Amino acid sequence: MTLKLGLIMDLFQAMTVYVKVVETGSMTAAAQECGMSTTMVSNHLRALERRLGVSLLKRTTRKQSLTEFGGEYYQRCLEVLGLVADSELLAEQIHSETPKGDLRITAPPVFGTERLVPALSEFSKRYPLINLYVVLSNERMDLVDSGFDVAIRLGELETSSLIARPMQDYTLTLCASPEYLARRGTPQTPDDLQQHDCLAFAYPANDNWRDTGKLWRMSNDGGEVEIPVSGSLTINSSQGLRQAAVNGMGIIMLADALVHPDLESGKLVALLTTYKLPSRPMHLLYRQDRHRLPKLRAFVDFAMEQWAR
Repeated sequence: MTLKLGLIMDLFQAMTVYVKVVETGSMTAAAQECGMSTTMVSNHLRALERRLGVSLLKRTTRKQSLTEFGGEYYQRCLEVLGLVADSELLAEQIHSETPKGDLRITAPPVFGTERLVPALSEFSKRYPLINLYVVLSNERMDLVDSGFDVAIRLGELETSSLIARPMQDYTLTLCASPEYLARRGTPQTPDDLQQHDCLAFAYPANDNWRDTGKLWRMSNDGGEVEIPVSGSLTINSSQGLRQAAVNGMGIIMLADALVHPDLESGKLVALLTTYKLPSRPMHLLYRQDRHRLPKLRAFVDFAMEQWAR
């Protein structure tokens, strides 16, 4: 094992020397950059070429140039050495007590816009050395392949090796504008909804809420009811649906996070409040091997402080 480790370390050093030779254009300049003799640089290159069984450089008395393989190998060396540097930086961050560095977060658009982003102002005040990169999307991005540190995700979870921390459920509210209710009346029972313009969100075909455009479910002590509804608008934008309701087009069933300010201001009125509407579980996901990073620990603790179930 010790011998193999020594060979790997020699290979990394040879790759580093080779990259310096390519970037500086000469062995002499590379030797100065690496703090070694020109002879030692030449020895590293010869050892690397013997190991690979192919020439990396075309050498003449006046200049050197890369072989075709040498150019491709140079790019691979950059990738490998970059990963090694990233790994060392990761280790440094783990041992540092100060949360700092780039933190990549992905979250659903509505929750992200209405809940996450406003809270990030306080998070940044607490941890000014963390740079936030946020992507709001309903796409279930792979944390490893996409390079995200943490994801906030709606719905049932698939089996994975990720740590999943439960958050408050993603809940809905049934509401309409005072102007619409004055014109069309206020529904007193779920069945009354069939006489109203019920505006629908156009869920993607693979979404398990896709049927809510035509069938609204709700429950109380008497059990669950399913109400067939119809209306003059179906739209794939939550903000668009909210605007339609605020402007008196009809009744909507939309996320609490989005309509709460309008309910507070009186632009919208909650309806059938004794009934429970559908909800979705929500979780905070992150890789177990990265939780020791201070920047990730800081965000996980902050998110649980804000939205733990």
